[in-house]
Amino acid sequence: MGTTKSNIIPIISKTYCSSSQVMLVVRRRPHVTSGGGFVVTDCGQKVVFRVDGCGILGIKEELILRDGDGTALLLIRRKGGMVEALSIYKKWKGYTFAYEGSQKLVFSLKEPNSCLVRNNAMKISTEPRVSNKDWDFTIKGYFPDKDCSIIDTKGNIVAQVGVKKEVRELMASKDLYHVVVQPGIDQAFVFGVIATLDYIYGESTRC
Repeated sequence: MGTTKSNIIPIISKTYCSSSQVMLVVRRRPHVTSGGGFVVTDCGQKVVFRVDGCGILGIKEELILRDGDGTALLLIRRKGGMVEALSIYKKWKGYTFAYEGSQKLVFSLKEPNSCLVRNNAMKISTEPRVSNKDWDFTIKGYFPDKDCSIIDTKGNIVAQVGVKKEVRELMASKDLYHVVVQPGIDQAFVFGVIATLDYIYGESTRC
């Protein structure tokens, strides 16, 4: 059954919402030669997204998600300060680049200050909101194992991170993994969240 307009969720843009399930491949770039970050390709090896982190931007706790042509789609940064230092959460915010350089908030991710606790779920809220709870999506599983999902408030998996068995056997490191995105879900939003997780857990986007 095809996706109807009612269940397309364009958080960044409907351009990045597919009517069918999509599997994309993430390849982390080496820090030494490429400044880190990662590249996302489709099944035809075409670059769909790329993420620049601290090694390229030179700024800590800031990330940029670009499309395949290199155009900036999302600016992601951590909100710091004394208030956050006293909070049980660290807060990350994702902004789209609007016309004339202005920025529009599209999602917030709450990272528990004790992020090493595996069952302490991260919560994501979007603008505009898609549910009547105080969050719209949550992370289930453990990202460093490349075994986690983005779940909506009804418990549905909207995107799933994994490693193919043959890749897992060939590579001890998790430099290559895949993400399955469900129909109607904004792929740019999904990879904005994955970029944030990559930084939180000290992977390719960290300095």
